[in-house]
Amino acid sequence: MGQELECKARIRREVSMEGTAQLETDFVLFRGPERFKVSFSELTSVKADGGVLKLEFAGGPAELELGAVAKKSARKILNPPSLMDKLGVKSGLLVRLIGGFDKFEPGFRKEIAERQAVVVNKGKCNLLFLAAGKSAELDRIPKLKANLKPGGALWVIYPKGVPQIKEVEVIQGGRAAGMKDVKVAKFSATHTGLKFV
Repeated sequence: MGQELECKARIRREVSMEGTAQLETDFVLFRGPERFKVSFSELTSVKADGGVLKLEFAGGPAELELGAVAKKSARKILNPPSLMDKLGVKSGLLVRLIGGFDKFEPGFRKEIAERQAVVVNKGKCNLLFLAAGKSAELDRIPKLKANLKPGGALWVIYPKGVPQIKEVEVIQGGRAAGMKDVKVAKFSATHTGLKFV
């Protein structure tokens, strides 16, 4: 789903209700007269049948009438995208890392190498990752932008819920450099990623 979709839902086999459903990277959220949020790890069964996404979990079951999106949603829940999928890291891409990734995500370089992408220290690249722990580090974005190949992207990876850097500051930093924010991704339990092109 990604975006919110209007749909009908039935929770605990009660009367169907109108609301919106949203599928995120690791949970399903329904907002309506009754609300539920269930993480993928809590789901004991996921099926799509006749345009209905059927979810079994401790507080359920729940059925979401999503039409053609139901099968795609079930596949995404059963086979969630990896971090490399979410970040667009593919074989043959040139990737540059700026900042202290080894401190908070020591396996990140290894995951990139396993994707057969090439980590470079200088020159133009397809994907550039900036680890920003405080808002002052966003001042680097205009210079880093010049290191992107045509069609390249800059990911700003920053800690969640800390006063030193806020999402709005990251967005403003990218836009001030003439870039457009196009995607948000959960990088880890402690960090978020914001993609600029």
